[in-house]
Amino acid sequence: MIKEIYFAGGCFWGLEKFFGLVDGVISTEVGYANGETLNPTYEQVCNDSGHAETVKVIYNSSVITLTKLLQKFFLVINPYSINRQGGDIGVQYRTGVYFVDDLDYEVIKLFIDLEQAKTDKKIVVEVVKLKNYYQAEEYHQKYLDKNPFGYCHLKKADFEKARN
Repeated sequence: MIKEIYFAGGCFWGLEKFFGLVDGVISTEVGYANGETLNPTYEQVCNDSGHAETVKVIYNSSVITLTKLLQKFFLVINPYSINRQGGDIGVQYRTGVYFVDDLDYEVIKLFIDLEQAKTDKKIVVEVVKLKNYYQAEEYHQKYLDKNPFGYCHLKKADFEKARN
């Protein structure tokens, strides 16, 4: 079954490349989610539009489950950090999981509850239904493929985690 889910985890360039390497992921796209500005530009997102830099992930749930995608996501984010991942700071860099299928909420909630039970630190990953999503400008799509030495808070070892 073909499904979609949206992940926010800091700069979307690295997160898109990461999920693009995961077996069962059909396609990825970067964009802006759950903000107040209609069809925002990158500049607006960087200046308080309220959107999160987000990766739209289309996947085959017969090959990879949502739980497995969440496990991979948690390998490359700091789930305890508010509005910051690596050197990226601001509301646009918050962590979040945005779902479109209401049935996915229970899977996400259970996963996060189980992760929370492992630690005293507060997990601050936002889990809400996707209210809006706008595709980012073309130059952001597959950015690290076009610019292999471009900035990324994820490291080479993080990308290896996508394949395992």
